[in-house]
Amino acid sequence: MGENDDRKYKVVGTRPIRHDGVDKVTGRASFGADLALPGMLHGAILRSPHAHAKILRIDTSKAAALPGVKAVMTSADLPDIPRGGVQAGESQVDPRDLSHNILARGKVLYHGHAVAAVAATTIERAREACELIEVEYEPLRPVLSLDEALAKDAPILDPERKPGGVPPLPQGPSNVAKRFFTEGGDLEAGFSDADVVLEGVYETPFTHQGYIEPHACVASTREDGKVEIWCCTQGPFLVKGLIAMVLQWDPNRIRVIPSEIGGGFGGKTTIYLEPVAAVLSQMSGRPVKMVMTREEVFRASGPTSAARVRVKIGAKRDGTFVAGDTKLEYEAGAFPGSPVMAAFMCAFASYKLPNFRIEGLDIVVNKPKVAAYRAPGAPNAAFAVESLIDDLARELRIDPIELRLKNAVAAGDRATYGPVYDRIGFKETLEAARAHPHYKAPLGPNQGRGVGAGFWFNVGLQSSATVSLNEDGSAVVRTGSPDIGGSRASMAITVAEELGIPVERVRPLVGDTDTVGYCDVTGGSRTTYAGSMAVIEACKQIVEHLRARAATIWDVEIDAVEWKDGFAVGTNGASDKKPLSLAEIAKQMGHTGGPIVASGAVNLPAAGPGFGVHLCDVEVDRETGRLEVVRYTAIQDAGKAVHPTYVEGQLQGGAVQGIGMALWEEYLFDAEGRMENPGFLDYRMPVASDLPMIDAVIVEVPNPLHPYGVRGVGETPIVPPLATVANAVRDATGIRFHRLPITPVRVLEALEGGEG
Repeated sequence: MGENDDRKYKVVGTRPIRHDGVDKVTGRASFGADLALPGMLHGAILRSPHAHAKILRIDTSKAAALPGVKAVMTSADLPDIPRGGVQAGESQVDPRDLSHNILARGKVLYHGHAVAAVAATTIERAREACELIEVEYEPLRPVLSLDEALAKDAPILDPERKPGGVPPLPQGPSNVAKRFFTEGGDLEAGFSDADVVLEGVYETPFTHQGYIEPHACVASTREDGKVEIWCCTQGPFLVKGLIAMVLQWDPNRIRVIPSEIGGGFGGKTTIYLEPVAAVLSQMSGRPVKMVMTREEVFRASGPTSAARVRVKIGAKRDGTFVAGDTKLEYEAGAFPGSPVMAAFMCAFASYKLPNFRIEGLDIVVNKPKVAAYRAPGAPNAAFAVESLIDDLARELRIDPIELRLKNAVAAGDRATYGPVYDRIGFKETLEAARAHPHYKAPLGPNQGRGVGAGFWFNVGLQSSATVSLNEDGSAVVRTGSPDIGGSRASMAITVAEELGIPVERVRPLVGDTDTVGYCDVTGGSRTTYAGSMAVIEACKQIVEHLRARAATIWDVEIDAVEWKDGFAVGTNGASDKKPLSLAEIAKQMGHTGGPIVASGAVNLPAAGPGFGVHLCDVEVDRETGRLEVVRYTAIQDAGKAVHPTYVEGQLQGGAVQGIGMALWEEYLFDAEGRMENPGFLDYRMPVASDLPMIDAVIVEVPNPLHPYGVRGVGETPIVPPLATVANAVRDATGIRFHRLPITPVRVLEALEGGEG
């Protein structure tokens, strides 16, 4: 039992109405594209019609001469930055690649790559001016698949780049940007000792996060040279740092103000428009607003990687895993930086494997530079591993949950990616799945049931918080992490729990880079985990202030005052004192020492890993190939659910996105590298009518690294669905599909005699 197992909470674990709910449902909340400033110009971007081409010449003179045009820029207006690697939020960023993605320099590397930008008095005039920019290209053969990228005669996207990572590496220029590798035990001996060995190759396409709000920003240059930027982002401090890096500006010049955010899922942890708007504003001396169209979002912002995963697992007849081998090949898009390293860490992380080998390749192709997408890389890897485990269970005639339980990691086991697990809840989620009524419910004709598991390591990183009291006893908590999944509520709940006041008396605010302390991005399932720890630290200081103020009021030593359930209570000779409420103490701040304010800050090297297990029932229409999800259950260890409704929402939302990847979603490219479905009409995403109500089950195995036992929950739920759905389809049809999405056409072809 851990120290936080038996703690009784008054506010943590309750379901208050979200503090920003009224603004959201009434339309009062301000999102990225809602801001308008006096004298504001509108920016537009000219994008490449080629997936791969040299830029021979750019002539912007006609555009600049068009009435209403106030500024025109190309990559020549950005500093030429040397290669390098800097930490940006959860990942490493090469500033040169980032700059070249924002505006192409020398070559265009995907269809839709930004080439030039215009600021004009209207958006229509800006777009008209873009059409007047003359660009001379020398088209090159595009690289559009892993096989093309790895071919001996492949065009090399960047001949000057040398592959990095763990040897052996390709000799000379290559489209392999980086190689990851690890191993343990004796793989050959492990497979020799196995009674059953299965292997397979699994493929997933590019898919997009599908956030409803497109990328948007407003940049305004002040007379003193400082720039204020309003944007929809998951990390204002990250945006500030990246802009300063790309433009080679003093960061002190830049203030970033985050708007409300209409979805991000990792896709808004980088920059596209912001530096362009800042330079156009500097050139014109006026505010510049830029908003991507939906087509631009699909063509020129980061989806998640397409991937090919080869996996091989050996097991004893009793189901014990003895060896695992996987090779992960991930498309990074036009610049290095696929999430293959995260996939590399997550692939076998749920299971005990005495002998293993894991290899990952980061490979560039002529497609948009990928960005993070909710547990980036892990769903692709889990699709492969969990599909093969399902086939192993069939081969061994062992219940698929029992097989996973037999091999599940627990506290004290070493993960294949390195660390030894502390207390984790994987076995508990598997047991909850086994005990759930869904698992034993009867199936109808043409129906099948699938099981899948998933892991995400979660991160800690840097967070800060400031808590202040008002004279009426209410509190304000300020953090710098944009609220995507309900973090305002979790911060308010934490303050209420620590100070002993109603959660409705706490006002949670998200500040900007000039008004709050540094915070890393809202991502990595870190926001409530790390943010609440900073809030707890601040609240402990507030409690000490309150005890001191009560001691002043009572004229006793501070040791004679305890804080209990929102009251100062006298002890040690002061037990006769009438308890003072927080409101009573706050009312007397003026003559007991002044304002009560405290700040907390954390830099957390680790976080409690998250595990989830999903169940899915599908029904196949054998005449059309259409698949219908008829029942779905998502089970996950949350450590401690601060606001259970939001945790359930995260489980449901992640499951829906994963189901979309499994059944519908994919980027479609023509032979020239042009995306053929850049809009919600043709890029098929799940809607409410596609799915049943998803049952969300919260398991609580406290995380020993957090005072309440909290674990991050936002990313794990997207990891199991791809395999869970595919396993259900295998159960319903008898066919194993190795490629996603499992569309009606593919199902029908397989039913009529093709291979899955």
